[in-house]
Amino acid sequence: MSSPSHRTDRPWAANVRRFDTQRLVALVHKESLQALRDPSTLLIAFVLPVVLLFLFAYAVSLDARQVRIAVVLESPGASARALAAAFANTSYLDVTFAHDRREVAEQVVSGALRGFVVIPQDFERRLAERRGEPLAQVIADGSQPNTANFVANYSQGVVQTWRAGLGAEAPSPAVALEPRYWFNAELESRRSLVPGAIAIVMTIIGTMLTALVVAREWERGTMEAVLSTPASVVEILIGKLLPYFVLGMLSTLMAAALAVFVFGVPLRGSLPALLTLSAMFMVPALGQGLLISSLARNQFLASQIALFSGFLPAFILSDFLFEIDAMPAPIRTLTG
Repeated sequence: MSSPSHRTDRPWAANVRRFDTQRLVALVHKESLQALRDPSTLLIAFVLPVVLLFLFAYAVSLDARQVRIAVVLESPGASARALAAAFANTSYLDVTFAHDRREVAEQVVSGALRGFVVIPQDFERRLAERRGEPLAQVIADGSQPNTANFVANYSQGVVQTWRAGLGAEAPSPAVALEPRYWFNAELESRRSLVPGAIAIVMTIIGTMLTALVVAREWERGTMEAVLSTPASVVEILIGKLLPYFVLGMLSTLMAAALAVFVFGVPLRGSLPALLTLSAMFMVPALGQGLLISSLARNQFLASQIALFSGFLPAFILSDFLFEIDAMPAPIRTLTG
């Protein structure tokens, strides 16, 4: 018999749960079966990314094409008609013709037109004298500043290109600026929107998957049964995260395949590097969903918190559509 002096009493040792691989495999298997049998989980993982990518690719566009304008042809001369034809021969403008600016002014006010170009009556004289007078007047709808700037700049470009074709351009400057675009040389907004949309989709998927699934277990009372098992906290966390991590990565790979093969976004970098960075991004999103579910314990509340804390910051504060440099300093600190 051992004496009391050599006995070490550690009552807390019985409460320590050691990590067990078999229990972890059982938890992962259970969570995998639950995820595969839950239609909402599969919808979030595989249907929601497709819907969001198609929305961002086709519904959201920063390209200004087929902008509706009018060309008011007040001059009957041949040169004026040639300039009007130059406006009609571009794919960026949807041109209608008129002979009086009063015919189209009301359409600009109502929004039917975004602006109009006036070729004045003395257009032939201005073109012949070359005194630096403007050849045409551009009137745009100021309620949409971006479109108004596009109408003004492109109209000016059409006039300069047409005049250069006549050999009446101004002397070339000493320094010529020729912009070159290293990335997205075609200036298609889809090629910049779709990769950013994939990051937003990953945030939504990672947050929503674990937030809703674990909250559902709290509502059904099965979470208490899991906590009463000999499984440790680490085993429960890994068992919860691993199946949805695999679903999230499969969803990310599917979104990348859609971007490349359906939307025509070229993949110039390394696919393993993309998947590695995506995995590093997915783990915090899944952990955020677990935190939300542990605090909310209600599916509706968890979905609202996940949407507010996941989608909105990823959309607004990620430099996706709104430039971070243009934000106030306190907001810029949150983006980091």
